[in-house]
Amino acid sequence: MPRFSVIVPAYQVQAYLHACLESVLSQSYQDFEVIVVDDRSPDACGAIADEFADRDPRVRAVHLAQNQGLGPARNAGIERAVGDYLVFLDGDDTLAPGALRALADRVKETGDPDVLVYDYARTYWTGETVRSLAAAHLTEQGPAPFRLADRPGLLRVLMVAWNKTVRREFAEREGLTFPPGYYEDTPWTYPVLLTAESVATLDRVCVHYRQRRRGSILGTPSERHLDVFTQYDRVFAFLESHPEHDRWRPVLYRRMCDHLATVFTRPDRLPRSLRGEFLRRARVHCRRYRVPGAPVPAPVRVRHALLRLGLRRTWETLRLASALRRRTARTAAGWLRAARTGALRLHYRGQRLLPLRADRALFAVDGGGGYGCNPGALEDAFRRLAPHVRTAWAAAPAHHHTVPPATRRLTPGTAAYWTALARSRYLVHNAAFDGGLVKRRGQVLVQTQAGTPLARAGLDLQERPAAAGGTDFARLLREVDSWDYVVSANGHSTLTWERVHPGGYTTLEYGQPRTDAFQRATAADVARLRETLGIPEGTVAILYAPAHRDYRRTQRSALDLERVVRRLGPRFMVLARAHPGHDVRPAAPAGRVLDVSGHPSVESLCLASDALVTDYASLMFDYAGLDRPIVLHADEPEAFEAARGTYVDLRSVPPGPIARDEDELIAVFAGGDWYGARSTRLRAEFRERFCPYDDGHAAERVVRRVVLGQTRLPPVVPLGARRPPAAAVARTPLATVPQPAGPRTVTDSL
Repeated sequence: MPRFSVIVPAYQVQAYLHACLESVLSQSYQDFEVIVVDDRSPDACGAIADEFADRDPRVRAVHLAQNQGLGPARNAGIERAVGDYLVFLDGDDTLAPGALRALADRVKETGDPDVLVYDYARTYWTGETVRSLAAAHLTEQGPAPFRLADRPGLLRVLMVAWNKTVRREFAEREGLTFPPGYYEDTPWTYPVLLTAESVATLDRVCVHYRQRRRGSILGTPSERHLDVFTQYDRVFAFLESHPEHDRWRPVLYRRMCDHLATVFTRPDRLPRSLRGEFLRRARVHCRRYRVPGAPVPAPVRVRHALLRLGLRRTWETLRLASALRRRTARTAAGWLRAARTGALRLHYRGQRLLPLRADRALFAVDGGGGYGCNPGALEDAFRRLAPHVRTAWAAAPAHHHTVPPATRRLTPGTAAYWTALARSRYLVHNAAFDGGLVKRRGQVLVQTQAGTPLARAGLDLQERPAAAGGTDFARLLREVDSWDYVVSANGHSTLTWERVHPGGYTTLEYGQPRTDAFQRATAADVARLRETLGIPEGTVAILYAPAHRDYRRTQRSALDLERVVRRLGPRFMVLARAHPGHDVRPAAPAGRVLDVSGHPSVESLCLASDALVTDYASLMFDYAGLDRPIVLHADEPEAFEAARGTYVDLRSVPPGPIARDEDELIAVFAGGDWYGARSTRLRAEFRERFCPYDDGHAAERVVRRVVLGQTRLPPVVPLGARRPPAAAVARTPLATVPQPAGPRTVTDSL
């Protein structure tokens, strides 16, 4: 008897059914059966179901003699199911990676509840992914399992079958089946939640709900949308036959009114000829099932009253008035934005006529982010070594809390920001300041870059349209012409930046300023960071930081992180950091997979971890300076090379062991290769090549040269002569201290 019976009704979804079934069969949790119900589909759905059934014994294909609709097709699957729990998945949707494992774990820890409700995300054909708005009702805090009376807010979660797994014995005992017609989920899900003796929630996206551009049932105008009235007749008939649930009548009445209003106002559902008929039937239903005194907000009360009274013309008038109000508000907002932009431009132009302030410096990072990266390290060095220069940091208000108290906080786009941009002598950035910047005579612009280049950049992207993403190369060169200094971490960076960003700037090959923190951190600093992140004592914390994939419209983790930590055992945990530009974060349930994507400091995450796992992220060059193990997960190397391209052949000069797939990665950690002698040797060679100047004084050298005008700078400590950072010694696996590389001579341009 499998744990789950996944029931997939299929009708005219031949374009999506392969992806749907593959999303189930590729789950890390394998204790399931799949029942594909071909609802007499006129396309190839039946053949696809047979194909999967032939190749995998867990799949069973059921062919109905005639088309019956989504509800009866699910019933046919239920009749043949033998699993403990029923999981419903429409043929054009997909299960999220690791979803069944998460369901199994949550069901087990909550004592096999009758119903488990989980979250979903809408995935649009444009590639956009949006999590449901009602996710707050799925919190796992508090007692579990519970009754619906303890968490009535669950009735605000989308009333569909595919965001719940239901215990099969419970469904059979209560005689729960799906009715025919559209909106068949409604008279199934309400009775399920009302009669369940035990309910639990899972705060995790388990289903990707495909929003098809065309062809979906709910997005096709049809008279079948009138079925919604019959379905609510069934809901209230259930209440009549179960008077013990009569207390829920006001809530269900409000949910019905909300649902009817949604169907009526959606232009892609009702043909114009049926709108009058729909409103007449809505009036009958609202009067029939109305419960006086049901508490609703005033705007909702007006909408319900219009339904109950059947005032179609009034409804249309109010709808047009609302649309006009919104259009007027948008127009007014546009005029206000234009006026504000014009005023700020005049302000900036006036500020440029005033003298420069030699004691001012403005810092920022890409995207208006928080304090950190190379500009953050330089700002700190400015305050330490050039205290006469007052510093300011430009960031979005959400990141102001990351800025040190001694540094002025500015918001991009404000008058104060443009004043600082016009009158500060020093401008420091790792990407580009506002496009309206007009560099003045006497201003010094320091470009720090975002790290050592691994993926192709700059003018090299002209041959990589997938990675270029519409880059304006003429504007890029104008920005390059405004640079006075470019900070370089090593010889490889110098050669690359000067070729892909050709200009008249001076290259400061002084090291990576942001890695100075690695050399200065103490064991106490590391312990504090680990405690802040909740890393238990004695745990090996793996920082997982994958790169952005230009050839993918939607980003996803190449690893099932829960499976990884489960296979490695309780000694390991993963700190999962998604790329800053990703909308969808990695799943991070409470436990040994921690989502740190929103953490403001990647340097702190590096210090708190014991090892780095990445694919093509340039973070590996920084992490090598920390002298801790690095493991490469070389996922889809051909695709990445074709779309983006790399400057370094990591197969020839890897920073550590290379795993080609998830199982090899698990083996690297389980067998100890991640910190073994070979790993140490590879890391030492990698450090020698890419971290020659990362001795903790890179930012100091930049400030002394650019601000203080010194030409005799502190010499670089040769790599072989450096002592391992105290933090690195404290976090070395098995209390072994890596041996430093042999003596070497560092030739630089200092």
